[in-house]
Amino acid sequence: MEERRLTKGNLSKSNSHRAQYRIRLQNALDGIRRVAEGDHEVKFTSLWHHVFDIDRLRETYFGLKRNAAAGVDGETWDSYGEDLESNLVDLSARLQRGAYRARPVKRVFLPKPDGRQRPIGIPVLEDKIVQRATAEVLNAIYETDFLGFSYGFRPGRSQHQALNALCVGIEQRRVNWVLDADIRGFFDTIDHEWLLKFVEHRIADGRVLRHLKKWLNAGVLEDGAWSRAQVGTPQGGSISPLLANVYLHYALDLWVQHRRTTQRHGEVIFVRYADDFVVGFEHRGEAGQFLEDLKARLAEFHLELHPDKTRLLEFGRRAKRDRKARGERKPETFDFLGFTHSCGQTKRGRFRVARRTMRKRMAAKIAEIRIKLRERMHAPVPVVGRWLGRVLRGHYQYYGVPGNYAALDSFRYQLLLRWRQTLRRRSQRTRLMWARLGYIVDRYLPRPRLHHPWPSMRPRG
Repeated sequence: MEERRLTKGNLSKSNSHRAQYRIRLQNALDGIRRVAEGDHEVKFTSLWHHVFDIDRLRETYFGLKRNAAAGVDGETWDSYGEDLESNLVDLSARLQRGAYRARPVKRVFLPKPDGRQRPIGIPVLEDKIVQRATAEVLNAIYETDFLGFSYGFRPGRSQHQALNALCVGIEQRRVNWVLDADIRGFFDTIDHEWLLKFVEHRIADGRVLRHLKKWLNAGVLEDGAWSRAQVGTPQGGSISPLLANVYLHYALDLWVQHRRTTQRHGEVIFVRYADDFVVGFEHRGEAGQFLEDLKARLAEFHLELHPDKTRLLEFGRRAKRDRKARGERKPETFDFLGFTHSCGQTKRGRFRVARRTMRKRMAAKIAEIRIKLRERMHAPVPVVGRWLGRVLRGHYQYYGVPGNYAALDSFRYQLLLRWRQTLRRRSQRTRLMWARLGYIVDRYLPRPRLHHPWPSMRPRG
């Protein structure tokens, strides 16, 4: 791999070549990983020296987003890199002697597709660096513990792997009922005491535990007012995804795995991505009992299911036939990771899980693009066209799954209409006809393309 270019003004002096210290850092993590994999009960007592290693801090800095928003101190990636080596040496020394202090998280709100707002925390740059380095070290341990049906925020795992696992599980196992569940305000309700207890199952390094407490108790700065959160982890922090997975691993995953292996009477599948998960069952009675027990289990750890986003529905290869025999309507659908899942069939009449882009997601994205088009109303056509082309390619890369071509084409057509409307409003005497518009659209807006194979043709990870 070629090296990254240094930011203008960075010192080029280093004790070793980047490729060399990358190998050394990876070897250190491999040693931790082997020990963790060999004994799932061992506790690690000496990890912090891997975190304040200057080479790891430097590598973590280069892995951060360059244009990310600054925290409460206003420090950006570029400004920190103007004297990178000196800053990293100082940071490493403070981490080593215990003088490092976590800074409050700046809270901002991002709109959600349903009209509500999602609180996001923006840590200062140094907190991002240290949290990311800590997460990298801890991941070497916890990746050996996390179970295979957990996909959210894990290295080497993606949303499409979770989608593929869900489709293959429903299509190839005896699944007749599906529990679509979501935990209400999960990141805002994580109990700090329980979280630290879970971490202490594997981590006995006091310095790691102290810094985790620092980040949890750093508080939130909103509109100039500071407040300390007694529960929850701010979304946006580099360490938050790992801590969330650790919390759900002990509170939910292990419980589900034990139940599947000891108490089931029929087929059971489970797929989780962060706090959003789907459970498939063969028998209706078992599904209902699981839902009741799940509520009680989550309540022990101060969590609860979202009443509007948690449903038990008849879904599977027999659902359409059984509901028709009872004189009921076709099977219900459920949403998972941006796709609406429904009971479909192949050209040969075999059952398959049909996936289509969620209407709410598509409508929200089109509304967002419409606003941005108005802001670019008088920008040159090539500039706007290239921007829309990038938007479409990104949309195709995520939603381009087999069976979803019609939704992709509909999204492109809706963008075309909004762009045409914006171009016509640039002048009261517009002469933009469909023939001219067709040339512009064919040049800048790529046609739909499927980027993902059928779930059964891809390894599920």
